[in-house]
Amino acid sequence: MPCRIVRVPEELDASSLLGWLAGRRNPGNDITNTVRDILAVIKKDGDKALRAYTQKFDAPNLPARFRVSEKDIKAAPSRIPAEDLAILREAIEHVRDFHARQAEQSWWTTSPDGTILGQMVRPVDRVGLYVPGGRGGETPLISSLIMNAVPAQVAGVADIAVISPPRKDSSLNPYILATAALLGITEIHRAGSAWGIAALAYGTKSIRPCDVIAGPGNIYVATAKAILVGEVGIDMIAGPSEISIIADDTADPDYIAADMLSQAEHDPLAAALCITPCADLAHKVRASLARQLDLLPRRELAAKSLADWGGLLVVGSMDEAVDLVNRIAPEHLELAVAEPFALLGKIRNAGAIFLGHHCPEPVGDYFAGPNHVLPTLGTARFSSALSVQSFCKKSSVIAASPEYLAQHAGKIARLARLEGLEAHARSVEIRQTAPKK
Repeated sequence: MPCRIVRVPEELDASSLLGWLAGRRNPGNDITNTVRDILAVIKKDGDKALRAYTQKFDAPNLPARFRVSEKDIKAAPSRIPAEDLAILREAIEHVRDFHARQAEQSWWTTSPDGTILGQMVRPVDRVGLYVPGGRGGETPLISSLIMNAVPAQVAGVADIAVISPPRKDSSLNPYILATAALLGITEIHRAGSAWGIAALAYGTKSIRPCDVIAGPGNIYVATAKAILVGEVGIDMIAGPSEISIIADDTADPDYIAADMLSQAEHDPLAAALCITPCADLAHKVRASLARQLDLLPRRELAAKSLADWGGLLVVGSMDEAVDLVNRIAPEHLELAVAEPFALLGKIRNAGAIFLGHHCPEPVGDYFAGPNHVLPTLGTARFSSALSVQSFCKKSSVIAASPEYLAQHAGKIARLARLEGLEAHARSVEIRQTAPKK
């Protein structure tokens, strides 16, 4: 059978379940030192090292320039079917409309004594986006380009660079270039993996350094991003994909199985869980999983994911299902129940929530508008989806008047001296002496 059925808490309590899922955090691939070496080499040798890595692992006959010409980008939309181009345009429109509602404004307050306080919201100057090529460049993650570029553009970032690993013939998939053209992006470089991330962070002669780096990738990309936290802005350190589905007796077992498989096909470490008080539904879903697995090109990968990290969890009630989900804090949560809005208010921890029997997770992945870059591995307890705010910085603004300082200088100086910072206190007090002529 492709997926275990477990009664919670009789056979596996919540704490044990969380401990089991935590095993996905470290699959035993400790490549940190290797990636640190790659980052150091790129920082030292720049383009020379970037070319050596790219030729060794991706494109042996890489051309002289890493950068794709603007002519090739502009020509790319004509190289893909018109119907696909129309779908991409519509998806971009939906994503842009959603993120436009996230934009924040600078704000100011004034006081009668003349003091002005405020917050100035500014986009970062330059963003680097990583786009995986997928299976040798044949299954490009064009949705990732859309989901990362649009919020950066809505934030007002004027300078966006894209990198993506080239195919063996040094080209990039025309769908990546066409999507970039639709987005108005003109800077794309042939570079991938940890060395590409290093180039975005440190800069080379060909690729200028960036303030924020965003976009998913393999374990080398994720490790490079984790190491670079604090040196540049990082969107998030994404783990393997995951879905939890709360289902009642109105759910269609074939729908549930299809939705679990939509995540299981991503990665052998992907976790697909169905949580239900209906034991009969769990058995029907397991049977449907077995049938549908045989139809998938990635059936071996999905089967391993289900066998290792999948589960049909039978609980005592809907309240127990909700409590379990809040402890798991999944990346994706589907409420496959008759009245999803009745449960929505009880959900505290989830990256994205999909309501009802006709809203599968891929609706959010590709088309609806909300961002599909989401917190994984339980981090939805304290973090959120990629957003416009991911590409902004906020500066506090303070303009104190003489009246304000006269009224509060003593209090400020006292607080400073409580912390042993005499110069802080004097900095305030010196302004209370007679003005200099």
